[in-house]
Amino acid sequence: MKKLAGLFGALAAVFILLSFGTDYWLLASESCQLRPNGSAGPGGVTIKPGDVVLEGKGSSDVTLYHEGFFWRCSFKGDMEDDDLLKRLWFTNQPDSKVCMPAYLFPFPVSHQTHNATEYESSITYRGFWSVFMLIAVAAVVIGGFIIICAAPFAGHRLYKAGGGLFLIAGFFLLCVVVMYVLWMQVLDVMDLYIAHQRALCSDFHLTFSYGLSFMFAPIGIFFCFLAGLLFLLIGRTIQIHSQ
Repeated sequence: MKKLAGLFGALAAVFILLSFGTDYWLLASESCQLRPNGSAGPGGVTIKPGDVVLEGKGSSDVTLYHEGFFWRCSFKGDMEDDDLLKRLWFTNQPDSKVCMPAYLFPFPVSHQTHNATEYESSITYRGFWSVFMLIAVAAVVIGGFIIICAAPFAGHRLYKAGGGLFLIAGFFLLCVVVMYVLWMQVLDVMDLYIAHQRALCSDFHLTFSYGLSFMFAPIGIFFCFLAGLLFLLIGRTIQIHSQ
């Protein structure tokens, strides 16, 4: 049972650290083909009254984003790429990629798209999300060290403490995942952003999906709860046999 619990604990730590350390919680792309009346057409040619414009099936530039705990990065892509969002998961990204710290600036909130009250509320929400993530990472790392120290001495208190920390890590990471899903799917931040952008460009289009870092989190939660319960059971068993 100790080996099984140790394996689950190691897997939990690996998946949580991968989720924490990689910047692919969110994958997004946005595009806009601006066609104001009497302005520029394809190739930047000025359109005048009476002109006929024939547009072929050309490519269209989009802005690609990927975001995690540490960074939010963006770069230009091509709409003709069938695997547009999948490009964000691999290393074939351009050198012109621009990254900015993402600790307290959740996509897509900004001063331009949201009023001051909504912006401050978003910062507070992201702050709690960040704190919960840090607690989960700290708990699983400390819990792992405690379990390593408990193994040679078979101390039931150490096993119980380690198991409790793994359960705490799983709980807080679960809160992180739920908060992130609420942010993306339930709260109206995306709708407000899209409405603002479409007021500037009627052809604005935004697509987003969860990235690989987000997918690591539920796996880490599952192994955290399994490891935590097993370590508590091991500690309880050692305590009973030592009496």
